[in-house]
Amino acid sequence: MTAQPSPEPADRAHPVAPADRAVPTDRAGLPELRITTVTVTPVAFREPPLLNAVGVHEPYALRAVVEVATDQGLTGLGETTADEGHLERLRTAAGAVTGLPVHALSRMRARVAAALGGRTGSDLHGLTGPITAASTVDRVFSPLEVACLDVQGRAAGRPVSDLLGGRVRDEVPYSAYLFHKWAGHPGGPPDDWGEAVDTAGILAQARRMVDAYGFTALKLKGGVRPPQEEADTVLALHEAFPGLPLRLDPNAAWTPETALATARRLEGVLEYLEDPTPGLDGMARVAAGTAIPLATNMCVTAFEHLPPAVARRSVRIVLADHHYWGGLHRSRLLAGICDTFGLGLSMHSNAHLGISLAAMTHLAAASPELTHACDTHWPWRTEDVIEPGVLALADGAVRVPTGPGLGVELDRDALARLHEQYLACGLRTRDDTGYLRRTDPSYRRRTPRW
Repeated sequence: MTAQPSPEPADRAHPVAPADRAVPTDRAGLPELRITTVTVTPVAFREPPLLNAVGVHEPYALRAVVEVATDQGLTGLGETTADEGHLERLRTAAGAVTGLPVHALSRMRARVAAALGGRTGSDLHGLTGPITAASTVDRVFSPLEVACLDVQGRAAGRPVSDLLGGRVRDEVPYSAYLFHKWAGHPGGPPDDWGEAVDTAGILAQARRMVDAYGFTALKLKGGVRPPQEEADTVLALHEAFPGLPLRLDPNAAWTPETALATARRLEGVLEYLEDPTPGLDGMARVAAGTAIPLATNMCVTAFEHLPPAVARRSVRIVLADHHYWGGLHRSRLLAGICDTFGLGLSMHSNAHLGISLAAMTHLAAASPELTHACDTHWPWRTEDVIEPGVLALADGAVRVPTGPGLGVELDRDALARLHEQYLACGLRTRDDTGYLRRTDPSYRRRTPRW
């Protein structure tokens, strides 16, 4: 598809383009697939008040849509987070990659690294682990790489999964993502999901998820209620949904002692326990004392974390996330490393839109190392920026798009609407803790809490 910029407010992120640069050609004199503009558009979409170990989700989630346009009229799509600092780094990187061929991904990442100059980006909501200079480059590079792969696939008439080695599954399994939540945002009406602050509420939420989407695995976001209560809820889910794999993610809210005591109650029930306690050393202590596999998206979030994690036997399952690991090719590299060291592989999720779901699905489809259903926030989303009809959750899975590239198209009216929503909502950085403290000023963030 050809990029056709529609009129936008003046403070939309503008395309980054080279000045007075001739269109490059190859040795045969034909135009190459070179990047001519990169457009970054921040958007906001409505979110329920989902609770976690450091606070509660604000009324809007922030994302950025990245469009990479080329000299042959093809445009690719990427998606990423939209905190202010990340947007600033992404705009810097956009200028650095303009003019490169979309196939020059190694050179492109090197240019991103040089443009960022060792800068790091903090993770203010505190749920995804430490940030280093290398992992900051990966987070900035990821949506650019996905968009370039989308262009490559469109040019070749092949789905992105073919560019990653070919799909090994036609459907990608996803897990229901259960949250403790308020009935609605403070001052607003109850949302369609209603309240879930106890075991009964979580059970009702799980039943609705399974009935509507056919999920065959269930994950509970923990770290919200006392550990014994969350263990009771997991046991109740086990009784209500016999045979379904169950996961629990306290987001490092427990001490190693609390984690071990809770794990003893849940052995034989949990498929895995995700990030029960902070750090590689704490995770290693827990891993040594329980038969439940430990998974992580907090203590292993970059390639430099893998050697010490393997040496200490801190985890048995890594939750990949292409937004953090540098895109789809680097996530395939991660999958190979996990396979080498006998680590399981699944996929982490944050609040996302359809571009990300399409990329996640192509990646999982081309990853034979994937050993567990992937996480997704998809059922919690009520708005999107892609045209409907390609992506759907049925029987707990998403069919892999077979169209060229990612297989999804941008809905420009929806993009403009959600960009206007971004401008109007006033949020510029995710702050789960600050939002909870506006309701409960006595709340103090502590890690670990129990």
